[in-house]
Amino acid sequence: MLKSCYLSGIPEAGLDEAGRGCLAGPVYAAAVILPPDFHDELLNDSKQLSEKKRYRLRELVEREALAWAVGVVDNQEIDRINILRASILAMHRAVDKLSIRPEHLIVDGNRFYAYKDIPHTTVVKGDATYMSIAAASILAKTYRDDFMLEAHQQYPQYHWDKNKGYPAKVHREAIAQYGPTPLHRMSFNLLGNKQMELQFD
Repeated sequence: MLKSCYLSGIPEAGLDEAGRGCLAGPVYAAAVILPPDFHDELLNDSKQLSEKKRYRLRELVEREALAWAVGVVDNQEIDRINILRASILAMHRAVDKLSIRPEHLIVDGNRFYAYKDIPHTTVVKGDATYMSIAAASILAKTYRDDFMLEAHQQYPQYHWDKNKGYPAKVHREAIAQYGPTPLHRMSFNLLGNKQMELQFD
């Protein structure tokens, strides 16, 4: 059972990102403020859910959340500032767009740069611990998947409908054969030469 909040009695936003380990496309992040009495037994880390359940839960989160927003940093920005900074920037952009100002942020992972004067707490495996972070992981993942499915229509040879831009073998083989697209992250080791495969988000 996921926990409802880290600090009770205040508006608290859960933050998470998706697409950090990808070779192509943007990194997405979401921020979600859930009502104190929110509960759904299916809600979990997006990586533990089927695609169908993720999209069903996205509808629930968007309907029931007190506030939610999605932030995006594209591949060119990622190349300029590096993926860690880009992931945190995407989270900041999500918080920027919230209709309610949170008084505390809980962030999946162990790295974050302070957002203005709002205190924050980082939580390793937070998406499997807190409901608001799990909700944010679902929004970030599904909105990024939507982007990559649309990009697949323009670049079908990279099979982004299946790998969503992650370093799958078929993706790297396509890069070797056709070269990179304007959506590829040129600061990444696209062909994976003597480099361990990055883990999927």
